[in-house]
Amino acid sequence: MRLEDLDYVLPPELIAQEPAAERAGARLLAVRRDPRGLGHHMVADLPALLRARDLLVLNDARVVPARVRGRRPSGGRLELLLLGTAESGDWEALVRGSPRVGERVHLTDGGGEWTASLGDGRWRLRLELAEPVYAWLDRVGELPLPPYIRRPDGPTAADRERYQTTFARVPGAVAAPTAGLHFTPALLATLADAGIDHVTLTLHVGPGTFLPIRGGDLATYAMAPERFVLPAATVDRIAGVRDAGGRVVAVGTTTVRALESAATTGSLRPGAGDAALFIRPGHRFRVVDALLSNFHLPRTPLLALVAALAGTELLRDAYAEAVRERYRFYSYGDAMLIT
Repeated sequence: MRLEDLDYVLPPELIAQEPAAERAGARLLAVRRDPRGLGHHMVADLPALLRARDLLVLNDARVVPARVRGRRPSGGRLELLLLGTAESGDWEALVRGSPRVGERVHLTDGGGEWTASLGDGRWRLRLELAEPVYAWLDRVGELPLPPYIRRPDGPTAADRERYQTTFARVPGAVAAPTAGLHFTPALLATLADAGIDHVTLTLHVGPGTFLPIRGGDLATYAMAPERFVLPAATVDRIAGVRDAGGRVVAVGTTTVRALESAATTGSLRPGAGDAALFIRPGHRFRVVDALLSNFHLPRTPLLALVAALAGTELLRDAYAEAVRERYRFYSYGDAMLIT
């Protein structure tokens, strides 16, 4: 596979700037590796498109309002995106501005000290707050919407609800597992009535997921690791579904990466780990049989993962069809189901 195989032309007006009026009201392109090919549906049609005994695996990571504004002692402005804690207890952050190691930063109702520069705009920061970090971020932070969602006034109060899955539980992600945004409790109940149950895992989405692949050699590309937790109950349910002849349907590429990373030794193992597996055509899927996913940016590892499951030519046809039919792309956009 070449990097050029992950390229396509997208009219800018097809990049969704707002979510669909209803979560399950998004369109759904069915992509089948059989003579039926492509089909046009709605997300609400999922109970009819899947089979009884199929099992949905959802990522229950919760997006944190992790973008905060700060000032240097000189008064210079900084923009921080808090990514998570390091082993030292310091926080890693992506920073716009020019801090210095040892310099203090002034934040809303708090502060801190820069302890290390990690390169590529990433820094380590020792926070000094009067309350737990997540409580502070809930109060003063801004939701980190992707940069291709361009609005003059930035995120709104509605984004706090819609850029979050209805089953989000574990805080720590800086981006939503967007395929999960389409699900409501009512849709999950309808799926369960059709014999299609669901289980969860947690993978905290980081900014590295969305970075384009630089350079032309995919064989040497290294994914930024993301922490995941795979419960033993989820592993047991997957084994039971497989024994009963059902399929494992991953909801989102983050779920695929967690499951396939947890099965690199051959068998699916529960517990915590780092998903650093770069999945591209030629990958042997050990767990995932089908995928529900939004449409992804060109030249990204997410698109390479989808190509590994659909096949490069079929994926190219599917994206061309989605552009022709004016599907809405990216985080707040429509979805595709690959079986």
